[in-house]
Amino acid sequence: MAIQTEALSKQYNGKGGCQNITLQVPKGVVYGFIGPNGAGKSTFVRTLLGLLRPTGGKAELLGKPLGDLEARRKIGYLPELFRYPDWLTGLQLLHTHADLLGLKSSLRPQHFTALLEKVCLSGREKEKIAKYSKGMQQRIGLACALLGDPELIFLDEPTSALDPLGRMEVRSLLAQLKQEGRTVFLNSHLLQEIETVCDQVAIIDQGKLITQGDWRKLCRFQNRYKLIASGLDQEVLSDLPYVIGSELRQNFEPEAGTALKAEWQIEIENTEELPSLVRILSDHGIGVYELTPLEPHLEEIFLYWMNRKEPENVDHR
Repeated sequence: MAIQTEALSKQYNGKGGCQNITLQVPKGVVYGFIGPNGAGKSTFVRTLLGLLRPTGGKAELLGKPLGDLEARRKIGYLPELFRYPDWLTGLQLLHTHADLLGLKSSLRPQHFTALLEKVCLSGREKEKIAKYSKGMQQRIGLACALLGDPELIFLDEPTSALDPLGRMEVRSLLAQLKQEGRTVFLNSHLLQEIETVCDQVAIIDQGKLITQGDWRKLCRFQNRYKLIASGLDQEVLSDLPYVIGSELRQNFEPEAGTALKAEWQIEIENTEELPSLVRILSDHGIGVYELTPLEPHLEEIFLYWMNRKEPENVDHR
């Protein structure tokens, strides 16, 4: 495991922070850590990084206990509220971080060039950070986080200051890091970003872990389908076997010479009955234009678990 915690806690005078967080993050994944503002996400990350001392529990990073120097050398970090000396150039900032890492001078030019290309800052490294936009500062921060060739990377809201193109480039970078076998622990309020790049997530609220695992398996919406059909109404749907729930989502204007089409969202009891369902619809004179499975969105799943307001100890991997 890249990260493994057991009842890890960090509270302030017995309040706030994070409480009894037990989770496992496999190596080589992009792992999403999500929750509302003030849920304890940043406290948890800072505790893992040794910036805060835990008040309870234990944890390992890359198989080593918290604070192990060997493990720390293999970790990169981009905080949400970063601030770099704006009188430095981007290149000088990289040299400063390289000094802290003990990176040999002879290795720096090639390493810096590759990093600047990765974060799309090639040609801008000699400009002062004071002239960088917030998005460019975030990019140079990403380069610093990746400077030590880390195995485990913590990114706190890495796309918050980026435009849509910049977010797309960061998503591509995260996919590349995953392909290289690195582990990325990603804090973000942008659920669409998490959904795009992460296979596994943990949801935290009020300092407590609500659930974790493959986010598609955290869903409690089973066997949902989009059905586009003509001549169908709620009464007919209610009488159909196998259908256990339905909702009209949209009506369509009829084309010349055709019946009114409508989009329904239906829930069926057993996917093996889909051929029979289509046949029954046809026997009723219903025109079926489309019947496709509906994949859940992370936002739906997040809201589902937040509304439950009760932690679950099941790991849905």
